[in-house]
Amino acid sequence: MIELGVNIDHVATVRQARRTYEPDPVWAAVEAHLGGADGITVHLREDRRHIQDEDVRRLRELTHIKLNLEMAATPEMIGIAAKLRPEMAMLVPEGRHEVTTEGGLDIAAQEDKIGDAVHRLADAGIFVSVFIDAELRQVEAARRVGAAVCEVHTGPYAHVFHSRGRDAESPPVMAELAKLLEAGRAIRANGMRFNAGHALNYSNVDPVARLPGLRELHIGHAIVSRAVFVGMREAVREMKTLIAQAALRGPQEDLA
Repeated sequence: MIELGVNIDHVATVRQARRTYEPDPVWAAVEAHLGGADGITVHLREDRRHIQDEDVRRLRELTHIKLNLEMAATPEMIGIAAKLRPEMAMLVPEGRHEVTTEGGLDIAAQEDKIGDAVHRLADAGIFVSVFIDAELRQVEAARRVGAAVCEVHTGPYAHVFHSRGRDAESPPVMAELAKLLEAGRAIRANGMRFNAGHALNYSNVDPVARLPGLRELHIGHAIVSRAVFVGMREAVREMKTLIAQAALRGPQEDLA
């Protein structure tokens, strides 16, 4: 069964809009867990635009669910992760002027830096993931730096899916899915775990959830948006149901 990691960054975004104490990301994490989430993801950005250091500390101390810390490969963030010891740390690219993460980490262009970060995190007992585009050269670079997990960036697929009227069988959508499929096969062939995420929602998750060998999906904005209307627990439950239904339909092995 594919696990669901729920990103609660944008619960903190709402709170930070007023620089107040509510809504509480820790409460959101507990509600997500009760709805069936297998893990919680937060991105502690260098500019602290949403999640704060205290949020991560409280999540680590007060919740009983797997914590995935998204982070830049900087000495500050490595030090924070080594101290808090989340179950998983995911290295991502980060720009101060971006609205959200705009692409995968270019490991191939900075193998020494990323390799050092991976090894320092692994030495602290943390399972290390890297967020990459669906490119074989990035998969191979991830293996060389010692990553245990590759999370493939599904944003290009999601954007094409939306622009093509949510037609999962349109050629451009199928082409993006084929890239994800090929990357997933390469990740597993290189002995790493295949995860995926970014811009997935209740309409487009099914084809991705049917990719063979997929271990985890990380979804945030869509779930938090849905939670505004139905509550976090129900929003997570609905997403888990869609993922389970996709699994029953069987894997997509051939997208040619």
